[in-house]
Amino acid sequence: MERLSKSSARWKSRARFAVMMLLVVSLGAGFSSCSSQKKAAKKKAEQELAEKKSKAKADLMAIINDDGRMTLEEKEFKLASVKRMNLDDQEIRDLITQAEEKLAAERSVIERRKEEERLKREQEERERELREGGPYRAINNSLDAVANAGDVSSANMRIREALTAFAGDDVPVLILISSDGGIKDYDRPTTIRKYLEFVKDQKKSPNKVLNAVYDASGKIRELELIKK
Repeated sequence: MERLSKSSARWKSRARFAVMMLLVVSLGAGFSSCSSQKKAAKKKAEQELAEKKSKAKADLMAIINDDGRMTLEEKEFKLASVKRMNLDDQEIRDLITQAEEKLAAERSVIERRKEEERLKREQEERERELREGGPYRAINNSLDAVANAGDVSSANMRIREALTAFAGDDVPVLILISSDGGIKDYDRPTTIRKYLEFVKDQKKSPNKVLNAVYDASGKIRELELIKK
């Protein structure tokens, strides 16, 4: 009986030892697996970062070396995308500076061309206006229409139509007589209503518009005339 008790004790001891060994092996395997996963994740992150840096450098060099194949908008988009990465790399920061300087120079050229085109369009518009009777053609036509009206009733209608372009009946009208070295000599001042009545009575329009001053609503608030 004593021998059976001792044998049972030895069996239990061996069983406990086996269980402990299994636990040790299991824990060791788990630790090894976790360590391997961390190493794999770190390696993947490093690889992804390296790929980002490589692409960023390639995009920046494409901007710097571009010979006109990309539009300015395309290059600005690429640069903005690289900057959003916030990559901690001195070479990339230096390339970003070079790309920014290149795009700034290109924008300057484009803005200068736009300004030159705007000035050209304005010059062409002025030349067109001169060919068609100048910028005050409509006003001059209104004055001529009053002078050429067939009767008083028609002339009065033309006067009413002409006055719609002015801020009021009492808008001052200056008639230039002479100009010498910037010094201008004017006839006695009058108003647009009185001048239109004069044109109606004389049945002729002896003057043309030299200059007109407009208010914020686009109405004439001062008119300067000169002899035709």
